[in-house]
Amino acid sequence: MFVLILLYVVLTVIRPQDYMTGLQGVPLLPAVLMLAFGAWAIGKKNFAAPQFFILPAFMVVLMISQVTNGWSGGAIDELAKFGPTVIAFYILATACTSPRRLTITMATLVICSMVLAMHGVGQVKTGMGWTGIPIGEDGRIQYVGIFNDPNDLGLLFAATVPLAAYLAMRSRFIGKLFWLSGLVLILYGVYLTNSRGAMLAVLVVGGCYVWYRRGVVTAGVLGVVGLACLKLVSSRMGELDAEEESASGRVDAWYSGLHMFMSHPTFGVGAGNFTEYNDLTAHNSFVLVLAETGFVGFVLWLAFVGYTFWMLSNILRHKFDAGGDATLARRWHDERVAALAMLLALLGLFTCAFFLSRSYMIVLYFFAAMATGAYLGARERFPELPELKFSRGGWRWVPISMGSIAALFVLVAVLLRTT
Repeated sequence: MFVLILLYVVLTVIRPQDYMTGLQGVPLLPAVLMLAFGAWAIGKKNFAAPQFFILPAFMVVLMISQVTNGWSGGAIDELAKFGPTVIAFYILATACTSPRRLTITMATLVICSMVLAMHGVGQVKTGMGWTGIPIGEDGRIQYVGIFNDPNDLGLLFAATVPLAAYLAMRSRFIGKLFWLSGLVLILYGVYLTNSRGAMLAVLVVGGCYVWYRRGVVTAGVLGVVGLACLKLVSSRMGELDAEEESASGRVDAWYSGLHMFMSHPTFGVGAGNFTEYNDLTAHNSFVLVLAETGFVGFVLWLAFVGYTFWMLSNILRHKFDAGGDATLARRWHDERVAALAMLLALLGLFTCAFFLSRSYMIVLYFFAAMATGAYLGARERFPELPELKFSRGGWRWVPISMGSIAALFVLVAVLLRTT
């Protein structure tokens, strides 16, 4: 089962079925996922995490959002589109409960990112990647399928940067050399995407790590220096201004999304229907969910994301007493380091997602599954960690969601006044 779900991850990211002649048209991804599901269905599994309830509930809301907007067949369409994501989340989350499997999954994603970065390097050198995809007209690298947009490549790269650093830190000399080389390659890939969101995400990841280790003052100073350096190395970072055309278009899309929510507050305008009401997509994963699934969907999606972050922060904040047992203390230290790497990966991922419409992108749910599995496994090994239950505190996501929506309205109002 674990090997099959890893194969599914590899096929989802590297996507040979999209450019290899012999694999085109072959339903490779569904077949591998169904095989993984069949193997997974056998045996006992731990579902003691609120995400296992929230994600299928969110899928139901996606289906209802289509029905309430006049397309009954859209419910089946959403089930077909988002159902595989739910299945993959269940399998991967229950598989990543051991430190070894979590590390292997991290390594798989990092190696996939390295492959995509090497494809980008080839594009820069020859103008054409081995997939047959040329470099973009603006000189930005791109890949096939879900990574055809340079910004999506940047999202993946930014999320795997802390994972590569974690793998390098825990390896011996040869392994350390390999993973550090991979880290440099991925960072170069971020540069080649010329994605402002990805560059900001890398800066956020580095800043949060320094904040965790050295405090907020040091992180703030280095953050300012890092932002200045990014503006020097990237022409697009120099255009990071609310009045710049691309940024202005994003703000207008956010404004339109908020109006969609106001006109359809309960279940939104329907999943995938944002561009039926606005020429541009939302360019913000939070606004997209709010506009397309309404308040009900937004509460569930925000709760899903929030619990994922909460789990990792619980591990980092928990004061564990090993009672003088050096082995136990070391095991707890390893749990915390892995949790920190995952938390930084999520920060990178959602920094990019704040500027992109990637609310339903399967890669996001791969990382959420890893974090969920990491916490489930940590609780099995260290039962003192609190169990999180949606039934016990799920109500809190309603006021949190209301506050988040209010913050979005304020942010858009401020940005509109500066354009």
